[in-house]
This record gives sequence, C-alpha cells and structure tokens, in this order.
Amino acid sequence: MTSAVLRFVVDLAGALCIGSLAVVTLVVPRSGKQRMFIRNGADLVIVRWSALVWTVGAAALIAVDAADASGAPLSRLLEPGALPYLVQASYLPGAWIVVTVLALTIFCAANFVQSWMASLVLAVLAALALLTPVLVTQVLVGPNHDLGGDAAMLGTPAMALWLGASVGMVLGWRSGRTSSPLAVVRFTILSCCCAVTVAASQLVIAVFELAGSSPFASPTGLLFLVNFAILAALAVLGARQVRRQLTAQALAAPAATGAVPGRLIAASVLLVVSLGVTVMMTRIPPPQYFVPTSIEQLFLGFEVPEAPTFGVLITAWRLNILFAVMATIAVTAYLLGVLRLRRRNDVWPVGRTIAWVLGWVVLVLTTSSGLGRYSTVSFSLHMLMHMSLNMLGPLLLVLGGVVTLALRTLAPRKRSEPAGPHEWLTGLLNWRMTRAMYAPLWVFISFVGSYYLIYLTPIFQEALRYHWSHQLMNLHFVLGGYLFYSLVIGVDHPPRPLPHIGKLGLVLAAMPFHAFFGVVIMTQTDIIAETFYRYIDAPWMTDLAGDQYLGGGIAWSAGELPLIVVVIALVTQWARQDARTASRTDRHLDTGMDDSFDAFNDMLATLARREAARPTSPNLPEGSAHER
Repeated sequence: MTSAVLRFVVDLAGALCIGSLAVVTLVVPRSGKQRMFIRNGADLVIVRWSALVWTVGAAALIAVDAADASGAPLSRLLEPGALPYLVQASYLPGAWIVVTVLALTIFCAANFVQSWMASLVLAVLAALALLTPVLVTQVLVGPNHDLGGDAAMLGTPAMALWLGASVGMVLGWRSGRTSSPLAVVRFTILSCCCAVTVAASQLVIAVFELAGSSPFASPTGLLFLVNFAILAALAVLGARQVRRQLTAQALAAPAATGAVPGRLIAASVLLVVSLGVTVMMTRIPPPQYFVPTSIEQLFLGFEVPEAPTFGVLITAWRLNILFAVMATIAVTAYLLGVLRLRRRNDVWPVGRTIAWVLGWVVLVLTTSSGLGRYSTVSFSLHMLMHMSLNMLGPLLLVLGGVVTLALRTLAPRKRSEPAGPHEWLTGLLNWRMTRAMYAPLWVFISFVGSYYLIYLTPIFQEALRYHWSHQLMNLHFVLGGYLFYSLVIGVDHPPRPLPHIGKLGLVLAAMPFHAFFGVVIMTQTDIIAETFYRYIDAPWMTDLAGDQYLGGGIAWSAGELPLIVVVIALVTQWARQDARTASRTDRHLDTGMDDSFDAFNDMLATLARREAARPTSPNLPEGSAHER
C-alpha cells in the first residue's frame, strides 16, 4: 500500500511538472521583445513545487520499492547493510535513483532558467524521468516486450503531458494566463495529439500484457477496459471542444478570466482517475508474466529460429514501432510543408523530397525488416544495420533540407504578435547548445569515437540486453550521422558552417579512423558481447569469431564507401558554388552592378602614372635600392 500511494503521488507530480513545462513553452502566448523568455517567478512556480514533490517521493521509493520488490518488510531496511543489498537486487530502486537525480536537476534549474529553450530541455529531462521506472517493469517482461516497450516509450510521456497540461490550464485559468483564445487553441491541438498517442499505445500494451487472454479473465484486463472507457469519455469532451473551436465566435472571443470551463475540469479529473488505474495495474502481475518464455523471447521479445538467409532477411518482418511512428510523422509533416509551398506557387526541388522520403524508408527497412530482427543475434548483421543507420539513412535525410523547408513553410510573426513555431525553430537554431552540438570537433569525435566507445567497452553488450537501450543505441547512430553529414554536405545552413576545404578535411580525417576500426574488429581475438550471444545460443550461429571477422569487414568496406561518395558530392558542390559565384560576378559586371574590377584597374593605372612621373636621381645607378 505504501508503494502504491507513493507511486501515485510521484507519477502525479511528474505529470504536473512536464505538463506545466509544456504549458509554459507551447501554450501560453507571449509577445514583444521578451516573447522567447519566460517569467521565472510566475511561469515556473508549479514546475518548482511539483519537481520538489517528485524528488522527495522518488527518493522515498528507492527504499520502499527495494524492500517491496524483495518481499521484505520496511523494518528490514533498518538492519546494517540491508538497504544497499536490497537496492541492487532489482531494477526498480535503481530507476528511482535516476528519477530522483533528474527531478532534483529540474527543481534546481527551474529556480533560475528564463529562456524558452532551457524550459524545453527541462521538459525533455522530465520525459526521461517518467520513462525510467516504466521501462524496467512490466513492459520489460515476456514475449513481444519489444512492442510493449516501444508503445510505452511513446504513450507514457504523452499521458503525463496530457494530464499535467490539463491541470496546468485549470490552475492558470483565473489569472488569465491560459484562458486566451490562442492558448485554448494550442492546448486543444496538444491534447488531440496526446490523446491519439495514448489511445494507440494503450491498445498495443493491452494486447501485449493480456497475451491473448480475454480482457474479462483477469484484473489487468478489467482495468484496461476502465482506462478505455475513460478515453472514450475524454474523446467525447474533446470532440465538443474541437467543434467549439471551429466556430468563428470562439476564435474571436476575448480572453476569459471567469470560472474554469466544466469540460476542462472534467477532463482533468478523468485523467487523474486514469493515472490511478494505471498505478493499480503496476501492482498486479499481468497475464504475460505467466506465458512460457524462451531465452530468445526473454532478451529480444521474439524468436529467430531460422538461419538469416537473404530470403529470410527480406520476409521476416517485425515492425519497429518507434522508428515507424517517427518516420510516419516526419514524412507526413514534410509532405504537408511541400504541399503548402506549392499552394502559394513556391518551388521546392523534387530531389529533396525524394531524398527525405528515401532516408526514412531506409531507416524503417533497416529496423523493421529481417535485418533489424536478426541484428541482435548476429554481430555481422548488426554492423550492417549500424552502417545503414549511421551512414546511408542520415546521408539521405540531410539532403532533404527539412529545416529550410520548415523555415519557408512556417510564417514568421511580427514582434507585436505572439511567438509561434517559426520563432521557436529560429530560437533553437540560434541557441548556444545547438551551436555547441554542431562544433566541428565535437561532431567529429561523436561520429568516429562512438565506434570505439560502444564496441570496445561493455556498453554494446549491455545495450543488447534490453530493448530500450538497444533503441537508444540506434537513435544515437542516426543522430550522430545526421550531425556529421549535415555539417559536411547538408542542404540546411548549420549554426557553425565550415568552408569547403574544412568540410573536405573533416571527411578525409574520418576515413582512416573508420578503416582502422574495421581492422581492429577483424584482428581482435576476444568475442564482443560473447556472454550475450552465448545466452541466446541461436542454433545456426556456430562460429562467433568468424561472424565477428565478417562484421569487421563490413565496418571497413561499408564505412568507407559512403565517405567516398560524400567526398565526390562535396567536391561537386564546391565546383558548383564556384561556378555560381563566377556567374553572379559576371552578371553583375555586365549590368554595371559591380565596379570592383574597374576600380582595381583604375588604381593600377594611377600607380603606373605616379611611377612614370617620378624623377630619376642622377647620383644613383639604375636599379639601385633607392630607386626600387
């Protein structure tokens, strides 16, 4: 009971923290010179208090769940050495340690941050803190836990964001901060996005945790039905709100400072009840706990019984929900931006659209095809997937110029108007942290050094053991490649642009490190992640050393070929830019817009006339130093 009550308080405080940050950054409109800044005292007061409660509650759960997970009474914690032993005996206390640190960081930072970008970073930290205890509990166990884990990664922050933002809207309504028409419209859009995400993720998690059993056959199934009923009621309230927002009278109405709308209060109450139901579900073992599970399902969530032939790699699909959802959102938003440009008769190169779509197709095919499925049990296939995620996919994505498209599509607001998406994106691009991420030295180290850090240390084996860590590793590969290629041949203008000679030097400097890494893998006698591969013990994987040698060869060859292509593309871009510059200069000279050459020639002629008019001294021989 103590653990359940503390868990409800902690989850509610975390939801209120991230929701209040979302209200501050995305909902409340601000105008004038300070529209990209927040009022630390008024805007973040809820964030500070909720983060403080979050910190204290998570710290208490370290001890409470340490005892609870081991079946020991709380009095056992008073025995010498009992607490450290119980903490390391299960995953959940370690997760609460991470939550405590992150929540404390948010509380301390919320006392002095003032920029919009900094508050957005705090929201990201809050999302990570919310996910930490979820990913090490029920969604980590049983067959298909990879699908349940991906759904939880998307649904948990969305649910907390929805709940916290709703309560934040209620608390800020009477003061007028959240009652303006624009704030209500933004909150409605945010709520709709969260509602769709939560409903879809809950459905996937329900199918996973019920493991084929009837929802009426277990307490977990009945609680899922209660949550779906709450979501249906929220959908009705949301539909009424959207219908009201679509009326011209609602959009043009002045800010209200009176009573809080009943629909908003009802939605907040229903979301709090849903949170309580979810906490109850964490205390009940779901049906998937009792399903017979093989070693492969225990680590991977699925089985890989067949040898990875070419036909199997093509046909043995298993959807990677996280990358599939990311690709769907990215491609849809990009195509809508292109469509918006065409509607106003603006031109956008077709090649960029093709490159962006193909980039995401590569990422989805890599993670959801048989290659993604078998990459966790074969080092050579993993290295092939790594090259695709780190080299090919990002190379195509940076050629899409998504930031340029967004800046051209999103309309900028006047200084007297509230900041919108265009100003938010511009602020992020000009932010010091963004500039630091694009520092050439950092990009080079993260792009090249991650190979050595991940594979030559125990990090790789630990990342293979858990689905969430494996997904985090894949995201790191994509992000590292995107930063490198966007700095070298990207269409978008980076915060720290390099001259072409600097870009060429960066690529040429990376090539030998990639080749040397492949050689290191091929010549290494120790098997990388051998313990993990021995646990999996795939019947067709009989030669781990040979498979690792093949993986090193793939890293060598597949890593060099894209960089050679980048060098060719970079030299081509360099030549085209020089040609455009020369053509522009000639055009300006022909039209009389550039008289720099004429001025230079006039200067030379003047110097020549002065030299000819100077008298030659008769006392010095011709060619003397004085004459020169």
